[in-house]
Amino acid sequence: MGSADVSPQMAFARFVRRAIDDAREARGWTVTDLATHTGVGRSTVFRWLAGDWQDYPELAKVRGFCAALDLPVAAAFRALGLPDAGPVPRRRGGEDAPVEADVRVILERLADPTVPAEEKHHIRDLLRYLARRPVRRAG
Repeated sequence: MGSADVSPQMAFARFVRRAIDDAREARGWTVTDLATHTGVGRSTVFRWLAGDWQDYPELAKVRGFCAALDLPVAAAFRALGLPDAGPVPRRRGGEDAPVEADVRVILERLADPTVPAEEKHHIRDLLRYLARRPVRRAG
């Protein structure tokens, strides 16, 4: 199975497992200590470890988790199959590139707890379809 075949749940679970193992080894932290220092509840940490989520984890929690453990947020987002949702570079004149603006809106919708799970599921399905369909070159 290639890395493209790994679900975001499995990839993120591996990322979280490595972070927990590193925190235990380097800092002597238990999962309770980790939850206290990162602001991410124990039950959430265990759900992340189990890959037990349908909607993407709250990006603010992922950022807090990474910040407390000195981990690059971009690595967590890659594990989730998301582009780095950090600051979006601006073009000259302060205008967002149209694609960058669209991607930011999509990421915000996926992270928004008020957006229904069914809508998030449709967004992810459409993104997967678009990412995997063959590119047709103008000939």
